[in-house]
Amino acid sequence: MPPIALPHDAKAGPTKPEVRAVVHSKLALETDDHFVEVGSCTGAITIEAAQRAGRVTALERKPERLETTERNLAANEDAIRADVELQNTEAPEGVPADADALFLGGSRNFEAVLDHAVDTEVDRIVMNVSRLEVAGRATEAFRERGILEEVVQFQVSHGYELAGATSFDSDNPVYMLVGSATASGGADDGGSQR
Repeated sequence: MPPIALPHDAKAGPTKPEVRAVVHSKLALETDDHFVEVGSCTGAITIEAAQRAGRVTALERKPERLETTERNLAANEDAIRADVELQNTEAPEGVPADADALFLGGSRNFEAVLDHAVDTEVDRIVMNVSRLEVAGRATEAFRERGILEEVVQFQVSHGYELAGATSFDSDNPVYMLVGSATASGGADDGGSQR
């Protein structure tokens, strides 16, 4: 798929393209999926999901960030294939009961969102965390609910020219939690990792 355009910025910035690629590989969205994003911010994950899934619901509690999502969606309208609904609300309120895949882009209220995902048996759940302490709490929350399939920590570095050679600048590490709240999902023994 061609790169998406993100001409409008939010103070938190978009999820980096390399991180988005891993998120979408873990979500494995199909054309009949209902994808839900909690914390849409710039809309980067929402836009790419809308190129793959049939329905997309994006929740954002900050009106100015939801407006950024909306403006960036409009900038990519030719690539959007899904029906997209944007909601200015704080999750878990507004999280639909028929989600097939769920992405948590923020850590606010994540325990309540995970409870909702378990109650509604969301098949694929991905949560990105950038702070170590939150990653520990989130990992424990996934385990306690029996939905943890794996935890991935990765860091991307980008090359730049330095004195005629190549050096690298590193992005902050990302902790990605992957799980499932369905009986057919991969969590076993309370969330053993692959």
